[in-house]
Amino acid sequence: MQRRKKVRHADTVDAEIVGYTGPAARPRALAVRLPGGRIALTQTLKAPLAAQVSAYLIASGPSQSARTRAGETYHTTGPAGPAVEVLAGTTRHSVVTATRLRNS
Repeated sequence: MQRRKKVRHADTVDAEIVGYTGPAARPRALAVRLPGGRIALTQTLKAPLAAQVSAYLIASGPSQSARTRAGETYHTTGPAGPAVEVLAGTTRHSVVTATRLRNS
């Protein structure tokens, strides 16, 4: 019998929040800086995580518009944003999914 090798398609990493899409009081997605420095938008946030993050986004003050390398627009946040745990896809079409807010 031949054993199958499990292939991992996503890594769990911490990423810094650098922006968001939608209104600050109810963000749809986050712009995060991944460990390699790339900024990516996450998949749509689940309601509990969006509620947790919104307090920080509102307190970060006025935002400016920015774009990822892929051309996706987002609103920037203040410096030194909190970290979120994300599942970062390792395949060619990598998807980033925010799973929880990290305690600072």
